Amino acid sequence: MQTHSLSVTEIVRGFSDYVNRVAYRRERFILLRGRKPVAELRPVPTGRTLGELAELLQALPALSDAEATDFAGDMEQARARLPQPKAGDLWPS
Repeated sequence: MQTHSLSVTEIVRGFSDYVNRVAYRRERFILLRGRKPVAELRPVPTGRTLGELAELLQALPALSDAEATDFAGDMEQARARLPQPKAGDLWPS
């Protein structure tokens, strides 16, 4: 993400353009007043936070007993198909 430093006056004169650059180009601007940083104009973070994980997991539909059993079987089959690690150096260089 590119970061630019601009005076507050420059931002005010082209505010709409700078907001579009933040929204569409994901640019970031440090706003200066008297050559001192006073604010930042940046894209809003997208996605979810780790703090929302518990709520997201609770919102998922619950599996029935049959679905849970089938899922467990699928996982066992998938693990069985994975290549088994060879004995020896686990960190080859």
